Amino acid sequence: MLEVHCLTVGALEENTYCVVSPNGDALLFDPGAEPDRIIRWIRTHGWRPMAILLTHCHLDHIGAVDAIRDAFRIEAYVHPIEAAFLENPMLNLSGLWGGAPIVQRPAEQEWHEMGQQNIGDFQFQVAFVPGHSPGHVVYIFHDDAFVIGGDVLFKQGIGRTDLPQGSYQQLMRGIKDEILTLPHSYRVYPGHGASTTIADEVSHNPYLEVFWVHARRYCITMAVIWRRR
Repeated sequence: MLEVHCLTVGALEENTYCVVSPNGDALLFDPGAEPDRIIRWIRTHGWRPMAILLTHCHLDHIGAVDAIRDAFRIEAYVHPIEAAFLENPMLNLSGLWGGAPIVQRPAEQEWHEMGQQNIGDFQFQVAFVPGHSPGHVVYIFHDDAFVIGGDVLFKQGIGRTDLPQGSYQQLMRGIKDEILTLPHSYRVYPGHGASTTIADEVSHNPYLEVFWVHARRYCITMAVIWRRR
């Protein structure tokens, strides 16, 4: 059984995750800041990172990528839509927010195909869920019933869609198609804040409640129109 470990880093309190197998191999997700602290965390536990997997490339999720790659000699994976974000402060938003610009090397690997993937003995699904950012993906581990979700679905919240290239409609469609179709027992590990389950969000997330109200109204309207034809 895989273990999910979280380290919250940086001024924006971003969650960096390490998914660890029983033999100590690990996948690192979204190393956002404080590289020395992340490296010490990994080495203290004796984990062996195999790759860096990025959900998306906003500044708070990529600030430690190069340092981690160099420390463990591993590669980074990203959706091709955001391939240029790592080295472009205007795209990763660090050039817009007044702090030091973040410039990282391009990722070695890109997710050109969605669906089932494997790295070493890790098997997982990559799903495309844009809206918070244009090339956002989530990582679904079906055998262990959890999702590394980035900034898509939070505990009683959703990712921001008012940032450049954001889209509320895209985000809600992606949540509906890629997240809510999973068994509701699956746990979601978001890019900020506490983890949650799909069941809890279906029951308590006000954004999903609004979405379902609009969806029901649309279905009722279409049904009325159809009966009148």
